[in-house]
Amino acid sequence: MSVLIQLGLLAVLLVYAPAPLFDPKAHSFIIFLGIIGVWRYSWGAVHFLRAVCYRFLLFPKLRQRAHECVETHGLATLVPELVLVFTIYRIPPETVAAAIRAALAEAARTGLPTTLVAAVVEPADVRLLKALAQSAPPALRLHLVLLRLPPTGKRQALAAALRAVARRRVHPRAAVVVMDGDALLTPGSLSRTLPFFALDPELAALTTDQDALTYGSALLSFWFRLRFARRHLLFCSLGMSRKLLAVTGRMAIYRAAIATHPELIARIERDGLAHWRLGRIAFLTGEDKSTWVWILERGLPMLYVPDVRVLTVEHPPASGFFAAITPLLVRWSGNMLRGGRKALALGPARLGFFLWWCLVDQRISIWTPLIGPIAVLLLLPFYGPLLLYAYVIWVLATRLLLSLGLGVVSGRLSGTWPWLLWLDQVFGALVKGWVLFRLDRQRWTRQAIASPRPRSALAREAGSLALHLLALASLITAVAFATGLCSWPSALLPFDRF
Repeated sequence: MSVLIQLGLLAVLLVYAPAPLFDPKAHSFIIFLGIIGVWRYSWGAVHFLRAVCYRFLLFPKLRQRAHECVETHGLATLVPELVLVFTIYRIPPETVAAAIRAALAEAARTGLPTTLVAAVVEPADVRLLKALAQSAPPALRLHLVLLRLPPTGKRQALAAALRAVARRRVHPRAAVVVMDGDALLTPGSLSRTLPFFALDPELAALTTDQDALTYGSALLSFWFRLRFARRHLLFCSLGMSRKLLAVTGRMAIYRAAIATHPELIARIERDGLAHWRLGRIAFLTGEDKSTWVWILERGLPMLYVPDVRVLTVEHPPASGFFAAITPLLVRWSGNMLRGGRKALALGPARLGFFLWWCLVDQRISIWTPLIGPIAVLLLLPFYGPLLLYAYVIWVLATRLLLSLGLGVVSGRLSGTWPWLLWLDQVFGALVKGWVLFRLDRQRWTRQAIASPRPRSALAREAGSLALHLLALASLITAVAFATGLCSWPSALLPFDRF
């Protein structure tokens, strides 16, 4: 169903809505157009306005300066060397071949001497990479470094690869491109991003827009594209602050002096979190969050490049829609919550108020998407179909508005987005709530690697379940009181006597 058809459907629902729906005294009016909704969508409007300003006003000026810098000095003067770092494990060989060919073609377009460092596990990947290096563009000055490692995880593989880069003593102003073996550079990706390091000598890292090439159902493809469009808007908004919410592991570019710093490499390899209940949590996934927090600790700027798009090849971990997205959401949510917890500890003075509040809002948004569905479930027996009618109008109106905003900033739009957006927010909130109380649970989606289960795992899980249920019960109770379904006994309110 197209966006235009859904706008027409919304108009019809409003025109033929029952009269009681618009009664300001109705509880449904307060629920759906109350303080929570105004607050959440006002915050969304702030992100939208910042994203538009960055995407269409501020960044084009940066792009023009970068172009003039290259025209004046030449790219080889600004960035003396290029290093491509790939971590590859259990990725289909045709995907790896496409990713490496695209990266080498882009490196050839820059004219820079290039080192390809690949951390692999399977012997077949070693043979494949050697063959791809031999068939590289003739103009490319390429040096190949292959690291065959045991399957101990991406963190160890990336740390080993960056140590190999450090041993080569690359130029401190060289650019280190860190990529997964399932990410494809589009034409001009490197030549249009590398000059930004010359514009700002303090720039530590940058990342770009992303889009998905998805194997699986059409619905899953729409979901991935929606996720990347939401990321694009959020990162455009944060781009104004020169601080991001992650330096993505799919494709990010670091200044060599940063990427080869021994402390950063050690952080990637052995990062962890001290938790009051779960003890020491050694991070298994989320290496991009570790590099992000390390950069934030030093107050170094980051850059988002919105007019360069990297394609990620998505192989779903399961065939069904929910079976595919659940493990992904669990991993992403865990990385967000663990990394965000460490970043929040830095405080607003070091992070800047806007980024700090974005991290606080990530915690709040675990619960706010659940308020509407909980209110409907609690009040439906009392108000009947009228409440459900009002909720459908609210969901359609608000998610159409959000989808149109995503379309303006990202340049792409789908008629499935309004309903997928609601589903992603509500189901995602349920997953985040589950992960919040189980930060020690980690697993790669395509690697047989998971966090070890301690002897006290049963007691831990019991405690996690109890706290999770208590949080949900508190939320349901708060919604019940806020909607007037419950009220405090008069005996507990002594001020009523005056």
